[in-house]
Amino acid sequence: MPMSRLSARVGAPHPFGMDIAHRRVRGLRGLGVLVGLLVVGGGCEAGQDSTSGSPAVAAAAAAPSVRQEESRMWMTVGERRFAITLSNNAAARAFAAQLPLTLDMSELNGNEKHAELPKGLPAKASRPGTIRNGDLMLYGTDTLVVFYSTFDSSYSYTRLGRVDDPAGLAQALGRRGVRVLFSKD
Repeated sequence: MPMSRLSARVGAPHPFGMDIAHRRVRGLRGLGVLVGLLVVGGGCEAGQDSTSGSPAVAAAAAAPSVRQEESRMWMTVGERRFAITLSNNAAARAFAAQLPLTLDMSELNGNEKHAELPKGLPAKASRPGTIRNGDLMLYGTDTLVVFYSTFDSSYSYTRLGRVDDPAGLAQALGRRGVRVLFSKD
């Protein structure tokens, strides 16, 4: 009897040694194991830690982390103070290590202020496409740029951070050169 007729008969052995009923039972067992893992894992979404529902983990998540505080800095322009959240990269960490820093920033193109840093930073430039009001970027390895207008750009920058609330940033920076203090507190 040809193999196709043999495997088509109910209860007949499958060419790989399993009949159809046995394969169905085995498939249901696999499904049961999967459901069991989801129940034991607390129904976690992909990439989540199954312990995240524990009280200790929840309390740790509610407390402000040391990393969050390290990633915060301030930019003071005249009487205005703006909070900046630093990016998580080597350039931003190297910039923060230079603080406090007072820079005389020059106006350029009606959308940015820029100044040369005392020491170069480790750059990893990319083209952001759209620059946003409040972006803090590095041009090359030693030019700090604060953008106060949103626009499209083909230039490459290394992202250092972003002003948390850029409302009033353009007015504070003005239309001419300005002295800006960057600090950790």
